[in-house]
Amino acid sequence: MDRIAITGGARLQGEIPISGAKNSAIKLMAASLLTEEPLRLTNMPRLADTRFLGNLLRRLGTEVVESDGPDGPETLLTTREIVSGFAPYDLVRQMRASFNVLGPLLARSGQAKVSMPGGCAIGARPVDLHLKALEALGAEIDLHEGYVYAQAPRGLRGGEVEFPFVSVGATEHTLLAAVLADGVTVIRNAACEPEITDLADCLNKMGAKVTGAGTPTILIEGVGRLSGATHAVLPDRIETGTYALAAAMAGGEVRLTRTRSDFIQALIDKMVEAGVEVIPHNDGLTVRRNGGRLRAVEVTTDPYPGFATDLQAQFMALMTLADGESVFRETIFENRFMHVPELARLGADISVHGGEARVRGVAALQGAQVMATDLRASVSLVIAGLAARGETVVNRVYHLDRGFERLEEKLGACGAQVRRLKGEGVAEEIE
Repeated sequence: MDRIAITGGARLQGEIPISGAKNSAIKLMAASLLTEEPLRLTNMPRLADTRFLGNLLRRLGTEVVESDGPDGPETLLTTREIVSGFAPYDLVRQMRASFNVLGPLLARSGQAKVSMPGGCAIGARPVDLHLKALEALGAEIDLHEGYVYAQAPRGLRGGEVEFPFVSVGATEHTLLAAVLADGVTVIRNAACEPEITDLADCLNKMGAKVTGAGTPTILIEGVGRLSGATHAVLPDRIETGTYALAAAMAGGEVRLTRTRSDFIQALIDKMVEAGVEVIPHNDGLTVRRNGGRLRAVEVTTDPYPGFATDLQAQFMALMTLADGESVFRETIFENRFMHVPELARLGADISVHGGEARVRGVAALQGAQVMATDLRASVSLVIAGLAARGETVVNRVYHLDRGFERLEEKLGACGAQVRRLKGEGVAEEIE
């Protein structure tokens, strides 16, 4: 099993291009099930998660062709017909977002059998909101033996969907199902993340009639069919924030390109408060830190445009070296402090009480063997390793490969001493 080794202490200098957003790409790939015509996605990230979903889509009848286009990686998806409505456990368990094929399968063919999802072990992350939304659109849902059996023999119909709390996944899933439903669907208390807007933009290019995406109320006027389209995946705001924090942790000056600073404004505000210089520009931002100790800050995770839960672990890594006590309040996922014991192995001083973590800054971190527990936690350990004395080895980096494209290459190009240890073999240096 691969590991990543980081020798700390190198300042970062250079430029990092940001990839397309994983959380957007996988929902856009699922949208290809809604039409028999080709859907071309550009600015596609090449990740374990997109590969997992590609394998599942092939099983359902989609032709998936990856290539390098004029603007970088792209994927062409064509589903002339649904050859199977069965999404088995061995494929769905690899990535929970693959559960989102359920809605498009129902909308297009009127039936589906989809395994309950797996993915990262971050709390329960139930799918009941997804199922209740599909029932509101006329689906008949039956659960047994770990599978969802869903039918809509006369097609889905428009309906009212009001979520008791904001859910990105359930909002996206409802969108994917409702665009082909007969009549009008209203989603209330919808998530407002940029990925929702990106999905709606793509669906509208395909002929859907979606308004209000990016606000708490989304209106979908169902159409009889969708056509093909070409759509560029928006930049990954979590990758943007992660590399911004890596630059702040290591020190130096790093320019992040092919992205948007406004997607991570809540993070930028906290970085500036902590003493990091952040300069937005047309195609991204520059992060600069040249000496001086960071200041402790308080962070509460919230749905977009608040502070993203997917950046909480990375920011906590930064605060391990800050002057004073930082407070982290996690309001989105209940088990999202699994990185804390691993940061403690590097010398961090952190205590957790329920949904709150207190981080007392230390003078220095010391490299050690650590273990990734989930995608965001794993990259927080890499960030900490950039500033730790000696060598940090992060085990279980398959979590990293799910969400970060060419991480060692991107950090290495800016001077980080990062290398991948292949299985039990010898380290491969990244120049």
